[in-house]
Amino acid sequence: MLSSLTLFKLLVAAHIASGSIGLISFWLPVFGHKGGASHIKTGKLFINTMLITGTVAVLIATTTLLDPTGTHPHLSNHPLFADPANIQGIFGWMMLYLATLTINLAWQGRNVMRNRHTPERNLAWHNLLSQALLTAASANCLWQGWQINQVMMVALSIVGFATVGTNLWYSCKKQPSRAQRLKEHIKCLVGAGISVYTAFLAFGAVRLMPELALTPALWSVPLVTGLTLIIHHQRAVALQFSKAPALQT
Repeated sequence: MLSSLTLFKLLVAAHIASGSIGLISFWLPVFGHKGGASHIKTGKLFINTMLITGTVAVLIATTTLLDPTGTHPHLSNHPLFADPANIQGIFGWMMLYLATLTINLAWQGRNVMRNRHTPERNLAWHNLLSQALLTAASANCLWQGWQINQVMMVALSIVGFATVGTNLWYSCKKQPSRAQRLKEHIKCLVGAGISVYTAFLAFGAVRLMPELALTPALWSVPLVTGLTLIIHHQRAVALQFSKAPALQT
């Protein structure tokens, strides 16, 4: 039977492999020609790798929650993580939240385009379940962060609540316009990119300097970059449709 540390290392290896593809493929649809065959192909690659990466991250977080010190022996001498509750909170509950957020955004971004002719399917049970799970993960991240006095976890949970709110706002539209659909698609998939880059920088830095995991400056880099991309591309969509209203149909 595999030890918790061995299982953890295998999951991390799989996570890095799929996540690396996602980190690279994220930029291809962002800067490539929109709507073409290449955009669709690379976009599907990014979405699929995000779903895989997020699922593996859920398993990694679970092993951490079950055996925090066994899966993170390198943190045993670090004062910040002397209490196993901090390891569980940051590398367990927060990673579980970020994984759920990544899966939710990738799934929503995929369905927005897939259901463009049948928007009522955006309220299918599995989509609503995804929103419920993210709400629960966000609330838990907030609570766990409060319990161990980690403001970063509390602040990050707000992103999850906002994501659920905007997802449901779009999904409840009976006939969303093409511009609204494209803006939602951009929000979701660039948001998934923000989530995975945040996890990559924060948790990856732990291997070198554990205290960097909760450095606001480190977390702000993918957030600011991602928000800039979302605003830029959504503005481009708005300008495009303001010049050609017929494209709305």
